[in-house]
Amino acid sequence: MLRSAILALLLTIGLGLAACSSTGIVNERPAETMGESYRLDSGDKLQITVFGQEDLSGAFTVNSAGAVALPLIEPVQARGLTVPEFSQAISVELGRTLLRNPNVSVQITEFRPFFILGEVARAGQYPYIAGMTVQSAVAVAGGFSYRANQDIVRITRQRGDKIIELNADISASVLPGDTILVKERYF
Repeated sequence: MLRSAILALLLTIGLGLAACSSTGIVNERPAETMGESYRLDSGDKLQITVFGQEDLSGAFTVNSAGAVALPLIEPVQARGLTVPEFSQAISVELGRTLLRNPNVSVQITEFRPFFILGEVARAGQYPYIAGMTVQSAVAVAGGFSYRANQDIVRITRQRGDKIIELNADISASVLPGDTILVKERYF
């Protein structure tokens, strides 16, 4: 009787610990921006070319207000827009105030940074590199601390009109603007 009670207790503890380390979405809440495609936000660096207008072309950064300040026109809102939508917004503003039928091209030259917190050597903000995984993000941050849970991390990310928190393993992809939390291990 005592032996079966101890076995049942150990089985319950084991299942509880296994559930704690599983991957997947653990929390979901509404976000401020909407859409399926990559959306511009503060920190994205852009190359904007207005064909035939060298003075209006150049490298720009989406500011903390989510806008881009171009010469000779009011700042153009970029936050929440895709690259084609933002290009169209610039064309409309230039066509309204300065040019007839402006042709505008926008390219992302550098994505907004990602953030890493918790049990890493140097927590902070780092530049995003295409194709980045949690493992490479941890490497950029100086590696795991000796107390780090190296199997599962928590990623906070925007997906469509939601901000989600998900448990992920170290091979999971990192996206621009993600916040990675490396938790402390218990054993």
